[in-house]
Amino acid sequence: MLEYQNLFTRVQIRTAPDPGIPIEGAENRLGSGWFFGLAGKIGDAQIGPIYLGTLGILSLLCGFIAFEIVGLNMWASVNWNVIEFARQLPWLALEPPPPQYGLHLPPLAQGGWYLMAGFFLTMSIALWWLRTYRRARALKMGTHLPWAFASAIFLYSTFFIQPLLVGSWSEMVPFGIFPHLDWTSAFSIRYGNLYYNPFHALSIVFLYGSAVLFAMHAATILAVARLGGEREIEQITDRGTAAERSMLFWRWTMGFNATMESIHRWAWWFAVLTTFTGGIGILLTGTVVDNWYLWGVKHGLVSNYPAANTLTPEQQQLLRGRYQGTAPDSFPSYAAPVAAPMVIDSSTVILPVDTTKQKTDSTAVVPASARRIP
Repeated sequence: MLEYQNLFTRVQIRTAPDPGIPIEGAENRLGSGWFFGLAGKIGDAQIGPIYLGTLGILSLLCGFIAFEIVGLNMWASVNWNVIEFARQLPWLALEPPPPQYGLHLPPLAQGGWYLMAGFFLTMSIALWWLRTYRRARALKMGTHLPWAFASAIFLYSTFFIQPLLVGSWSEMVPFGIFPHLDWTSAFSIRYGNLYYNPFHALSIVFLYGSAVLFAMHAATILAVARLGGEREIEQITDRGTAAERSMLFWRWTMGFNATMESIHRWAWWFAVLTTFTGGIGILLTGTVVDNWYLWGVKHGLVSNYPAANTLTPEQQQLLRGRYQGTAPDSFPSYAAPVAAPMVIDSSTVILPVDTTKQKTDSTAVVPASARRIP
């Protein structure tokens, strides 16, 4: 394939689509390839051909089934009204089973559809991971991409494993746009604020760190692209002026630099550890630690803020949650005590009081209970 690529290329060269290298036993690729101008502005303009194979077809089929289950349940929730479905779509949800079912199989209308959708969605993701692994091996590539994908799948799976560990399907994430965001907030509140979870903190560190590393690397290569810096493999094996200048820049600005090869490992590890540490934090929540705020106070991580209300030991235990036995029916809350209503003794005759004689006339009888301000 005739090809010229540069990070600052303005002209897209058109020739016969590149069919790719021949692979034994994998020649049933779909299409012959075509060109898309907008894609060419950010990368390769060629679209296709694509190889699906058995695993790819099964993955797409399972994903379609999960998508249909979720979508049809959302549509049914607005009485099959197309306009309301489109209007309320961000707020519609397919909810998990209620707490009273625990880990038992509920009826379809009480969370059975949710479990079915979750099963097919998980199968779709797992099959797609296996497909990426086999495609990488068939192309004689390293398996860095499948294992990075596996780290993301690990975080996804913890939202199913954690409810199994605490004994209730109701802990799972609802399918929906805003409902799953509401679940995130409620999950954090229920377990004492996930910000005090040290693995959550590590996940955020690696998230921001990977963003910084990728930005630093991208900016460096863009800066030396006119010197051939985008040809990184050649710069790794045979240092050229682009590699020399980029490494000199970071030594001058930071005193240290990653190499043209190691920067990718730095970024890969930071990205993988983002989801991996986040998944560990989810698995520890409600199982090992049931209140991250109290855990932080105990270990000196959090200040022991003065309580706004005085709670009884029973109320404190309720706020900590119940996870190994019967799952709570709702998120625990604290209701302030209500003052007792004023009770007037009906046997006492209350005489009208003459305000003009109130200071001198003591004949009027006004019981103390009637004068008391509630």
